[in-house]
Amino acid sequence: MKQYKVGVVGCTGMVGQRFVTLLENHPWFQLTAVAASARSAGKLYGEAVSARWAMEVEIPEEAKGLTVLDAEADAEKLAAQVDFIFCAVDMKKDEIRALEEKYAKLECPVVSNNSANRCTEDVPMVVPELNAEHLAVIQAQRRRLGTKRGFIAVKSNCSIQSYVPALHPLLKYGVERALVCTYQAISGAGKTFERWPEMVDNCIPYIGGEEEKSEQEPLKVWGKVEDGKIITADAPVITAQCFRVACQDGHMAAVFMKFKDGCKPSIEQIKADWAAFRGPAQELELPSAPRQFLHYFEEADRPQTRLDRNLEHGMAISLGRLREDSQYDYKFVGLSHNTLRGAAGGGVLLAELLCKNGYITAK
Repeated sequence: MKQYKVGVVGCTGMVGQRFVTLLENHPWFQLTAVAASARSAGKLYGEAVSARWAMEVEIPEEAKGLTVLDAEADAEKLAAQVDFIFCAVDMKKDEIRALEEKYAKLECPVVSNNSANRCTEDVPMVVPELNAEHLAVIQAQRRRLGTKRGFIAVKSNCSIQSYVPALHPLLKYGVERALVCTYQAISGAGKTFERWPEMVDNCIPYIGGEEEKSEQEPLKVWGKVEDGKIITADAPVITAQCFRVACQDGHMAAVFMKFKDGCKPSIEQIKADWAAFRGPAQELELPSAPRQFLHYFEEADRPQTRLDRNLEHGMAISLGRLREDSQYDYKFVGLSHNTLRGAAGGGVLLAELLCKNGYITAK
């Protein structure tokens, strides 16, 4: 496989740091440039993040000596150095949209962790195992932007990874509606307990914008490409409540699902479908793909955040407690690592898919 030069824009934040760690020793990608706000520009990366490094591993040596560029002012300079960028900036949505389009129009593909472009009709929002076919819309996006190489592709919200992959192989039975309650770690807010002591021994029943994303984004993932845009699906209808809980990493979901009349599969069939499910990420043997995407635990007290969030390097989905429900047909619990599968790891996997399918090429 070819080697690709990669930049991380928004390199000092929680997700940006995770991107930097995942690129260390990656078989295809070489971290070549980093960028952040004007406050960090001009500093060496090791200096810029030393006081705020939140990862469990040391700052990678290959990153320490890179000079941080200004994400906005140095966009042309950065785009010339790399084959594509990962974007994980902390800015207002309209500013993010403008920045990502700026890089795309500089003929630099953008793989984004941000939510700003997730609703854009010709921007694919891809979970590689679920809707890789949505990458076909990039051709229409390039026409709109007037580019040959440049485009924007996004990954979905971190919380939906804990339940949408489990519902996906069951859609063939006619999942009609689902109720989801998510219990989301503080790293999803870019925090640690040291920086957010109010979260110790606490649970906050509100995360701004999260419930809307949890209800709407799955319908784009399950949509279809038509006339150069993604048409969202009409079903299943999802209602969600989202809580911030006192965990460092790992988003958990309690899920209740209802099937169309006469379409309800057995518990044994659901477990078999979960065990057998594979997507393009597995079929193409992408470097960051888990060998087994969905893991089901028979133990009554699993999955657990501390025990299971790092399953298959944090890229697998853990499931458990599948049982019948008195108001819905079934209920179960899902768990995903929010900064790995849900954020930077999902972004790296998406980039691998884009490279493997020829949407990103080495200069």
